[in-house]
Amino acid sequence: MWVAFAATCVTSSMFVTALAPNLFALELIRKATGVEITWSEWFVGFLPVGGPLLLLLPWLVYKLYPPEIRTSAEVPRWAAQELAKLGGITAKETIMAALVIIALALWIAGASVIDATMVALVGISLMLILAVVSWDDIAGNTVAWNVLVWFATLVVLADGLSKVGVVDWIGRGASTLLAGHSQMFVMTTLVTLFFMLHYMFASLTAHATALLPVILAAGSSVPGMPVRVFAMILVFSLGLMGVLTPYATGPAPVYFASGYISRKDFWRLGLIFGLIFLGALLLVGTPYLLITKR
Repeated sequence: MWVAFAATCVTSSMFVTALAPNLFALELIRKATGVEITWSEWFVGFLPVGGPLLLLLPWLVYKLYPPEIRTSAEVPRWAAQELAKLGGITAKETIMAALVIIALALWIAGASVIDATMVALVGISLMLILAVVSWDDIAGNTVAWNVLVWFATLVVLADGLSKVGVVDWIGRGASTLLAGHSQMFVMTTLVTLFFMLHYMFASLTAHATALLPVILAAGSSVPGMPVRVFAMILVFSLGLMGVLTPYATGPAPVYFASGYISRKDFWRLGLIFGLIFLGALLLVGTPYLLITKR
């Protein structure tokens, strides 16, 4: 269970489209600094961090939190029975898989031809036309509508703060406090602060909304700061910090409520793997990006 949860946090940072705040964060960065980060640039930039973490996670968890039961002949039989109950792959599922592959291909390689938002709208329209989902399914997805309305509002507000000079004002104040320190020290300190402050938030979206513009302005104000690298490290941390607490990200309460991981273990493992994730991001991701993205 912990491997599944921790892997979710890694993959949430591996792809732009894997976590709702990722796209919101990119829009904030674009409006505040003018830095554009594509789907493929994000994936390639995080791969040296995310790839090894995904490969090592099962072994790390096995060593740090060994299971009480290590073999069970009943589990494969039960899983086979459950798969049989699901039946074969349906036509709707095949169509859905094809639409997902087409959407990913356009998000990755078609940015110069079609806007990412238009790709999503076309995909949803085709899902309706081909009867993969009904209009009631679309209209009843209150979480998705809530995200759409809030993100649109927050992006406009962030743009407004930038236009009236609030972000620049924060940056100037921060530059005075950070004067005299090297760019690497400032970057490491601000990213660590951004990461660990998630203990105070129960939503990654709220965290990004409240802290990303401030942290970004503070770092960008330092002379010589590689802004693109700094921005990428900040957004890469959003999914990873979801491992910290039982309320840090959407899946966390589900895994915690399952009862397989005790409260004490969840907090302990959250801190341990949070530090592992943060260390990998700073020690592997930062040097790699400084070499490839300067």
